[in-house]
Amino acid sequence: MPAERSVPALRLPDHVSEPLERLIRHPRFEQAILSVIIINAITLGLDTSASVTARFGGLLAVVDTIILGIFLVELLLKMAVMGTRFWRDPWCVFDFVVVAVTLVPATGNLSIFRALRILRAMRLISAVKSVRRVVGSLLSAIPSMGAVIFLLLLINYVFAVMSTKMFGGSFPEMFGTIGASFYTLFQIMTLEGWSGDVVRPVMAKYHWAWAVFVPYIVIVTFAVLNLFIGIIVDAMQHQTDEVSERIIEVTESEYHDLMREIRALRSEVQGLKTRDVERE
Repeated sequence: MPAERSVPALRLPDHVSEPLERLIRHPRFEQAILSVIIINAITLGLDTSASVTARFGGLLAVVDTIILGIFLVELLLKMAVMGTRFWRDPWCVFDFVVVAVTLVPATGNLSIFRALRILRAMRLISAVKSVRRVVGSLLSAIPSMGAVIFLLLLINYVFAVMSTKMFGGSFPEMFGTIGASFYTLFQIMTLEGWSGDVVRPVMAKYHWAWAVFVPYIVIVTFAVLNLFIGIIVDAMQHQTDEVSERIIEVTESEYHDLMREIRALRSEVQGLKTRDVERE
């Protein structure tokens, strides 16, 4: 059988791709895209005002169309320059999905998708490097947060069953079912009206109810939930350390390259001096 030929990857010629890559990597280009994202977020916010829409609705629509065109051109430029690397970059894929979702027709029964245009403001996440680091830290913390979430669900389940058995008969609206108990305990966990709306009415009938709810708040709100903060802080510190290590590695590599060049220049100078001495 004849050997199969590999199909060469389609890519722009170097004399075209290199200037385009310099363009999309240029700080001013990135700042311009960031400005467009901010303007788009503002115009989409103004579009929610009936009075503003009545006066400037046509202008806002034109601006929105222009901004969408800018985003599409930017994505096409990145696709043309990066090729398959575009789909391996999670932030490029994120930008593509955000822009693609807002292209869904927003007429007739699909008019609800007009609200999805505000998703373009989410591009600020990928446009601002410091925000990207924060999001990266949150994503890296998800595996550890899973264990905490499981612990949180387990504790809530135990207390939900207990509170349903103990208080469900007298307070069916708050503790009549395990689902209602879960929701009430979630309210207590967030400390939103936990005392006046939940615990005190229950204590009016069951004076010992504080012995159930106070330990629950101490365990869940003050202990378990603070584990989330600790995990996120640790993940952010770990990411910061990784960035610092990469900077140190790049700096050391550049230092070693510079030292090799200096040694090579020194050798050339010594060789020239030796030849000059031999000629004399």
